[in-house]
Amino acid sequence: MQKSANWLSEAQTSLNTNGFSIIENVFNSAFIAQSRENMYLVQEKIIEEVGQQRLERAGEVGVLRLMMKYHPHFLEYLESPKIIDIIDKLLAPTAILHLQNGFILPSDDLKPAQIFQNSFHMDFARVMNGYLASINIMVCIDDFSLENGATLVVPGSHQQMVAPNRAEMATTAVPVICPAGSIFVFDSTLWHAAGTNRSGADRLAINHQFTRSFFKPQIDYVRALGEETILKLPPRSQQLLGYYSRVPASLEQFYQPEETRYYRRHQG
Repeated sequence: MQKSANWLSEAQTSLNTNGFSIIENVFNSAFIAQSRENMYLVQEKIIEEVGQQRLERAGEVGVLRLMMKYHPHFLEYLESPKIIDIIDKLLAPTAILHLQNGFILPSDDLKPAQIFQNSFHMDFARVMNGYLASINIMVCIDDFSLENGATLVVPGSHQQMVAPNRAEMATTAVPVICPAGSIFVFDSTLWHAAGTNRSGADRLAINHQFTRSFFKPQIDYVRALGEETILKLPPRSQQLLGYYSRVPASLEQFYQPEETRYYRRHQG
């Protein structure tokens, strides 16, 4: 966990060495409480739109994609100074949001089916000779504990050309234990899995994945949210949502001065 004035450099060192870092007290309890309430509201809207059976068939029980479309609260995470500092330090000011997914991990006795997150996996399955192309920033909406299924990580398993033995991962993995309001930052090539929730209650978190700007996001946030919504946001949020990483669709759009191009340098 990082608490000193040099938290950012310490986080980078830990990420380089172990593949992950924990930073506490990033979001206050009032903001986290708003997120918790709004996640359940978003879940209802997603179930209404997609259907519970379809979500279960996809192994997406408790997964909330495109939350920003259903509640503007989740756009505020893109304005967090610490999150922006981490992106700038580890990736680049031109990095974009690959995904923002909410997780409502049900207690194991209430879970209708196995979910993908319970299996060890990488969120960015491309090892590029040590090149850091993607990081994850997971926000703990609840305390992460052994009882409620804290994320399991395999220290040092990031940036490995050969995947660790799955049987060995189960014995070497360690749980990410931290209080609500913390963020868990990790190299997206780190092998990890959701733990088993035995608490009898949901465990909530929000996973953000950021990539270099030349990788496609999971969802086209500019089209999904609409240009009217995007243009009301701060320039840095526009950058993170991919507004300055769009592809021209005509010669008129292609032959533009730099300040009006679709694919631009960092806007500040």
